[in-house]
Amino acid sequence: MAASTTKKEETKKPEDKKEEKDNKKETEPKPTPKPLPPLEVSARRLDRLLGTESFLPAASYTNPAKVVRRWLGTSSGASGKATLADIHTAAQTLLDPQGVCQTGRALILEYTAVAPSEQTSKDVAMDTETTTETETPSQPNYLSKTTEREFETWLLSLLIRLLWKSSQHQKAFDLSQTTIQILMKHIASTTAKITKKSSLHLVSLFPLLARVYRYRSLVADQLVPTQPQIAVLLRSDMVQAHGMACLRRDVDTQATLLNLMLHDLLNASQVEQAQKLLTNSTFPDSASNNQLCRFLYHSGRIQALRLEYTSAFSNLSQSIRKAPSNTGLGFRIAAQRLLVVVQLLMGEIPDRHVFFQNGMKTELLPYMAITQAVRRGDLSVFNQAVSEHATRLRQDGTYTLISRLAHQVVKAGLRKLHISYSRISLQDVADRLGLASATSAEFVVAKAVRDGVLDATIQHKEGYVQSHDLVDVYATKEPSEAFHRRIAYCLTTHNDAVRGMRYPPDAYKKQLEASRNRGGKRGGKEEEKTDEEKVKDFEDEMEDEY
Repeated sequence: MAASTTKKEETKKPEDKKEEKDNKKETEPKPTPKPLPPLEVSARRLDRLLGTESFLPAASYTNPAKVVRRWLGTSSGASGKATLADIHTAAQTLLDPQGVCQTGRALILEYTAVAPSEQTSKDVAMDTETTTETETPSQPNYLSKTTEREFETWLLSLLIRLLWKSSQHQKAFDLSQTTIQILMKHIASTTAKITKKSSLHLVSLFPLLARVYRYRSLVADQLVPTQPQIAVLLRSDMVQAHGMACLRRDVDTQATLLNLMLHDLLNASQVEQAQKLLTNSTFPDSASNNQLCRFLYHSGRIQALRLEYTSAFSNLSQSIRKAPSNTGLGFRIAAQRLLVVVQLLMGEIPDRHVFFQNGMKTELLPYMAITQAVRRGDLSVFNQAVSEHATRLRQDGTYTLISRLAHQVVKAGLRKLHISYSRISLQDVADRLGLASATSAEFVVAKAVRDGVLDATIQHKEGYVQSHDLVDVYATKEPSEAFHRRIAYCLTTHNDAVRGMRYPPDAYKKQLEASRNRGGKRGGKEEEKTDEEKVKDFEDEMEDEY
C-alpha cells in the first residue's frame, strides 16, 4: 500500500502542483498596504486633477481655478487636522529640493523643525518602527511641475493658520509676507513666458493667493492694536494688489482684497472712504459665494451707518440668505445682529423666532432686551437696557446705531398712545414716554405729526393732543409699497437663480466631439464593456468636467 501511494504522488501532473501552490498563496494573508498621510492623499488627488506635463485632463483646459477651488473645499478635513509634523513630512516627501519650490520647501522645513528635546517618546518609537520597516530607501516620488507650486502655497497657508491659532502672530505675519513674495515670483516667471500651459498654471494659483491675503489680514488684525503702522502699510499694498488682480482678471484675489479693504476701513471708522471705495469699485459676478456674502455684509454696514436703512436691510437679508447654514455661525450672528438693529431703525419689530435660532440665543440676548424696550415705547426702560449691555454693544460695533434708536422708541410709544386714546394731555405723554417736561413732549409730538407718524392736532392753549379718526390703511400707499418690496425680492431671487444656471457657450460640443472620437476609436469594443468599466469611465468623465 505504501508503495502504491508513493507511485500516485510521483504520477501527479505538474498542473496539479501549480494549483496547490496557488491555493496556498490565496490562503496566506496579504500584507495590508500602509495608508498614506491625509496631506499626501490630497496632493496626489490634485496631481490627478491638474494632470502632468505629458497628460492634461479636460478640466485644465477649461477652468483650473475652479478645479483648485473645489479641491480646497474637499481637502478642508485634511487641512483642519494637520499639525506641524504633518506639514514637515509632506514638504519633505512631495516637494523637490532642486525644483522651482525649493525656497518654499526650505521655509516650511525651517518653521516646522522640531527640536530633539521637544520630540516625545511616542514620536521616537514611531520613527524607530518606520526605520526598521523601511530599511531599503525608496526612490522619491515628488509631485509634478504642474502641481508643486499649488501644493507649496497650500502648505504655507496651513502653516500660517497654525501659527495664527497658536498666537504666534508676528511669525505668522512675517511668513505671510514671504509667501506672497514667493507667489509673486511664481506669477512673474509664468507671465514672462506666456504659453497655453503656463497660462493654465498661472490661473490655478489665484485661489491660493487670495487665501494667503485673507490669512495675512486676520493676523494683522491682532497686531494693529500694538503696531498701528502695519495698517497703513497693508492698506497701500492691498490697493496696489487689487489693481494688479483686476488687470490679470484674477476674480478670487480681486473679490477677497475688496472685502479686506472694506473691512479695514470700517475697523478704522472711515465710513466715507469705505463708501467711496464701494461706489468706485465693481464686485466680480463670478466670485465665490462666501466672498459675495462678505461683500453684502460690508455694504449693508456702510449703508446703515450712512442712514440708508432700506438698502442696508436688503443687502443684509441677502447676505444671511446666501450664507451657508452648516458653517460660518460667527458670520451669521454678526449679520443677524446688524439686521435686527436696522429693522428697529426702520420702525419694524423683528420676529421673535429670530432671537431663538440655533447657536444664536445667548449672543442675541442684549438685542432682544433692546427690541422689547423699543416695542414697549418706554424711553427709561430703553436707556436702562442700553446701559446694561453697553460694553457688549461696543464690542459688536453696533453701539453707534443703537444710540439712534431713542427716536424710534418715542415713535413707538406715540403710536400706542395714539391708538389707545383719542385725547391725551401733553403732561401725560411726557410721563408715559419718560420725557423731561410737557414742552419737550410737545416738540416730540409735533415732529411725529410732521413725519406722518401720527394723524393728530396739538391744542397749545389747552395742552392736549386730539387724535383724528383712523383712516383705512388700504386707502394709503402702504399696501403698494409692501407689494413693491415683495416683488423686488422675488425678482432678485429669480435673477440670482438664472445667473447661477448659466453655462459657458458651446460647452457641450467639446464633450460631444470627445465622446465621438472615443467611440470611433474603440468601435465594437464599447458594447463588450462590463458595467464596472462603464461606471469607471463615467467617473473619469465627471472628474474631467470638474
